[in-house]
Amino acid sequence: MTADEYFALGDQLPPNAQLIDGELVVNSPTFRHDRIILWLSHLHLRFAETHPGAGEVGTSTDTRIGDHSVYKPGIWWVPEDRQPPGSSNRFAEPPPLVAEVRSRSTWRFDVGTKLRHYERAGGAEVWLIDTYADAVLVFRRSQPSQADFDVSLELGAGEQLTTPLIPGWTIDLAELFSR
Repeated sequence: MTADEYFALGDQLPPNAQLIDGELVVNSPTFRHDRIILWLSHLHLRFAETHPGAGEVGTSTDTRIGDHSVYKPGIWWVPEDRQPPGSSNRFAEPPPLVAEVRSRSTWRFDVGTKLRHYERAGGAEVWLIDTYADAVLVFRRSQPSQADFDVSLELGAGEQLTTPLIPGWTIDLAELFSR
């Protein structure tokens, strides 16, 4: 299936469907998966209240990656100058920061195909949140001009997650993984 065929299905698509290399994949997230996404959204919204210009965060928005892939990042962030218009319902390219939370049906894609596609399509940073290991795998570019993700980190429950994309935003991973 192509991305155009995927989009043409519109409301006929299951709510948690993604197109990965031409294959329709349907995810059935756990309660913990959803709680972590909601908690990250809550943290950013709370941060944005006291830090005007902190950008916009969202969840599960169709993100076209080439002709045969449409992903729905668990959570995404864009800076103020890249906020999507209110009438938009998809991204034509990956947001600068995306996070994928582990699900049984998609983790193998998250750590492989999707990570490589986000990198090639110009994403600045990807978080892979492993709810089995209570760890976050972080992949980022050290500079915007860097061709590939040249920084990779693995952070556990006792550490703090930060990003140079949102100065001052800190996530206590022990608190996150208590969800």
